[in-house]
Amino acid sequence: MAHALHKYQGPCKNIHGHTYHFSVTLIGLPKQEEGCSKDGMVTDFGNIKRIVQEAVIDKFDHALLLNHKSPLSNSKDIRDECEKLVVLPFQPTCENLLIYFVSLVRKKFTSGQELISERLDETTNSYAEWFLLDNQD
Repeated sequence: MAHALHKYQGPCKNIHGHTYHFSVTLIGLPKQEEGCSKDGMVTDFGNIKRIVQEAVIDKFDHALLLNHKSPLSNSKDIRDECEKLVVLPFQPTCENLLIYFVSLVRKKFTSGQELISERLDETTNSYAEWFLLDNQD
């Protein structure tokens, strides 16, 4: 993904990209049904991959993310040249993106499976983490 931070005082105000890494952690009790193909699983990892693919990767992979307040988000040249422009109602920082991804992914899991953490790595040593225990009402 690429992004630019609107009104940021530093190099990140310019359009630049990262190779993000996104991970989710679920909690639940493994199914105990002898003979069932999902015996011993909280959920099939393929299910997690499908949910993350559809909710996050398909929309954001190789996209340019811009704050809706940025003049770049209304640039005809950028809109014409960028096949995957995502204009967001917030600053596209790693932290804000992670919170947004939580909202996209969390509701997709069925009962007995609960999202307890997500992590978005922007670089090898810069990341944001979200934990359910820190975000309960």
